[in-house]
Amino acid sequence: MERVPSTLSIVQGGTDLISSDVIRGYNDTIILYLLLEGESYGYEISKNIKELSEEKYIMKETTLYSAFNRLEANGFIESFYGDETFGKRRTYYRITPSGLAYYKEKCEEWQLTKDVINRFIKEWSI
Repeated sequence: MERVPSTLSIVQGGTDLISSDVIRGYNDTIILYLLLEGESYGYEISKNIKELSEEKYIMKETTLYSAFNRLEANGFIESFYGDETFGKRRTYYRITPSGLAYYKEKCEEWQLTKDVINRFIKEWSI
């Protein structure tokens, strides 16, 4: 039987990475989670995603800023300019009350999704 390469993870430098296809529907949830603690800016959010996932998920910059635009257009986050430091002004983001409600909905959805998918996952001993 021919072994088909997995699309579920990518190995980069010896580290398993989660495929962006697998996690795509939860990028907004990840970003909103990080904004629960307070306002933040793009690079810091990207860095925190990488750190909290133990480098198993790295959100591409285009994906991150597309999510910011979508979340803001839907009223889930607000953007504003922070105080200028050295160089370019940073755009900061904060979660809105609608964003908090959406985050809670996505968490409930995840629990249901996890329950369904777990019914189709078989434990393999290797």
